[in-house]
Amino acid sequence: MERRSFLRGAVIGTSVAAFGGTLMRGAAYAAPAQNGPSPYGPLGAADANGIQLPSGFTSRVIARSGQTVSGTSYAWHNAPDGGACFADGSGWIYVSNSEINPGGGASAVKFNSSGTITSAYRILSNTRQNCAGGATPWNTWLSCEEVSLGYVYETNPWGGTSTRRDAMGKFKHEAAAADPVRHVIYLTEDESNGCFYRFIPTTWGNLSSGTLQVLVAGSGTSGSFTWQNVPDPDGSPTATRNQVSGAKHFNGGEGCHYAGDTVWFTTKGDNRVWQVNLLNSTYELAYDDNLVNPGPAPLTGVDNITGSSSGDLFVAEDGGNLEICIITPNDIVAVFLRVTGQSSSEITGPAFSPDGQRLYFSSQRGTSGSSSGGITYEVTGPFRA
Repeated sequence: MERRSFLRGAVIGTSVAAFGGTLMRGAAYAAPAQNGPSPYGPLGAADANGIQLPSGFTSRVIARSGQTVSGTSYAWHNAPDGGACFADGSGWIYVSNSEINPGGGASAVKFNSSGTITSAYRILSNTRQNCAGGATPWNTWLSCEEVSLGYVYETNPWGGTSTRRDAMGKFKHEAAAADPVRHVIYLTEDESNGCFYRFIPTTWGNLSSGTLQVLVAGSGTSGSFTWQNVPDPDGSPTATRNQVSGAKHFNGGEGCHYAGDTVWFTTKGDNRVWQVNLLNSTYELAYDDNLVNPGPAPLTGVDNITGSSSGDLFVAEDGGNLEICIITPNDIVAVFLRVTGQSSSEITGPAFSPDGQRLYFSSQRGTSGSSSGGITYEVTGPFRA
């Protein structure tokens, strides 16, 4: 069993025997994911929404930028970006950022148990270029500003007040992922020489104060790492990424996902998915488009990332063939869906409903190629558990 297989599966109950066998491998690194057949089979012809899906899956449009969300009086925001789902009784909520500047912010769509939209509303306003973010275990949405000296805002998916979390640092924030075991939040930085961070709250569940740290490692694509405190999280006059000698730099940090003592994050500048193994403090490549053999690489324009209960990773493309690709626990990378007729857009905000049977995402600029043309979708089908 690959070490990645164990780490992804641990969150849903991998056996003790697998645990022992994995640890004995120590720092033996698995090869990055390789091209192979999707567990869902090949893509069919594009549907009425222009989406190619595997057999058994269907899509529907949830919202369009500037248009009223069906069944509500709320007009959806422009340039929909990072998103997440939250349980709401027998229903759920999908939240979505708006990557415009100025204005930014985030909105939410609420669904009942049958998937019918019951309301839509604004949850964050008057911020700047809110790109990705992440959900917390206490059911808040961390919305991140992708601007120089940007902030993280903690928002309520049900509406109400939002709070700027200064202690989480000022830099070009991209995504966040909560680790409920170590009580930290991991953060990516969208700079060509950005860093990978973690924030340790003084009190878990309260992000008003804490310590910002940066990952320190060698120059290779695998090895061991440590964490060091960032002396001045305010990032001025010296940027946070330049404050710690030995901090490892990554080419354009994007999406971030935690599961089973592992955190994955993506770098768009070099089309990579990185895997940080928290049990033994090592890192390695989970995917690199230059290391796919045989080619061509199915996944390019690597951007937002999420995971399913099966341990599959779903990675969205900004560019490429405008696809969401899957990386399986046995290190196969394949196309899961493709959006056609929208070559000037990017795929954003992939997130699963609480039951794992609905995948939400957006095409940020839709068919128009403009931020006012964004489209948010839902895909329903037999996702594997």
